[in-house]
Amino acid sequence: MRDVTTAQPLDVQPTPLALLLLGREADPRSERGVECPGDLPSPSDPDLVERARAAKEKLGEKVFVLGHHYQRDEVIQFADVTGDSFKLARDAAARPEAEYIVFCGVHFMAESADILTTDAQAVVLPDLAAGCSMADMATAEQVAECWDVLTEAGVADQVVPVSYMNSSADIKAFTGKHGGTICTSSNAKRALEWAFEQGEKILFLPDQHLGRNTAVRDMGLSLTDCVLYNPHKPNGGLTAEQLRDAKMILWRGHCSVHGRFSVESVEDVRARMPGVNVLVHPECKHEVVAAADYVGSTEYIIKALEAAPAGSKWAIGTELNLVRRLANRFAAEGKEIVFLDKTVCFCSTMNRIDLPHLVWTLESLAEGKLVNRIEVDPETEKYAKLALERMLALP
Repeated sequence: MRDVTTAQPLDVQPTPLALLLLGREADPRSERGVECPGDLPSPSDPDLVERARAAKEKLGEKVFVLGHHYQRDEVIQFADVTGDSFKLARDAAARPEAEYIVFCGVHFMAESADILTTDAQAVVLPDLAAGCSMADMATAEQVAECWDVLTEAGVADQVVPVSYMNSSADIKAFTGKHGGTICTSSNAKRALEWAFEQGEKILFLPDQHLGRNTAVRDMGLSLTDCVLYNPHKPNGGLTAEQLRDAKMILWRGHCSVHGRFSVESVEDVRARMPGVNVLVHPECKHEVVAAADYVGSTEYIIKALEAAPAGSKWAIGTELNLVRRLANRFAAEGKEIVFLDKTVCFCSTMNRIDLPHLVWTLESLAEGKLVNRIEVDPETEKYAKLALERMLALP
């Protein structure tokens, strides 16, 4: 038997990823952030709401607060505008007089706002650890290696990259450099149609489900037209023949929230609520989208519920903060709105933006201290903006 008392300690060094997850190191080009550099007020402070209000009033028109739909209610109440990531970035660009743009969302959203606003404006993220696991599933190095694989297979000159808005500035810049465009969940079909006019194949980054659902459900392609590129396997786990035959090369990425919904969730809610309408986000798995009654972006979901008749029943497959807010909003109209899954599931990184972080941010800015600024370097910004402008020019 091995004597464990005398065994030498293993010489194991934590990987860079492990250090990032532990909060012990930082990668400014990653969605994974670091701990807040300041002293946060206590979450139990009964004056947090008043402190946030006072700091915001002191800043006046110098500050513009953006609130993503998935944010907590305690944060949303201080937002000047609410919306999805691209709408908020455009709202920020439309307010050049605001010196500070406080983005209550996640890292890639703040990057997009920095790209679209002026150099005189500072985009601030209340918690640098508010990232997006999907965006982190495609790094610049991995995508560059993928392009090398496509080149070696002899298909790169036929491929047009289309990147989802939920991607880092680096990925948006890669897309711009290689003649591609950005898309949102609302205009993905238009973006793919445009891309197929430019080339024979599409590299869709980083959400495989939005790419697959748009291609198959909305454009009539088959599942066999799609292949899945896994950046953690040699050559993406694909042969040159598979790449030559494919029309859609889907990146192996997904949303950790929308990926949780299953066909079983749909079947269960139909059994529990006869007559229910199942409405899901297109980031859900293909089989879930196929089993749903309606599919659409966050804005689509909100508008569908606004137009729904009184007394109707809805099961919504998207982030829980939004579903709960919509359920409360429409309860007086007799609309029954429930979360699609029995398991509670918030977006954990989006929820890092809480009232203590917002108070700390606003009070710091009110004292003249610029904190947690998100800046995209000029070269990256140039090509990322090019990709975004191509999206804005879509018919």
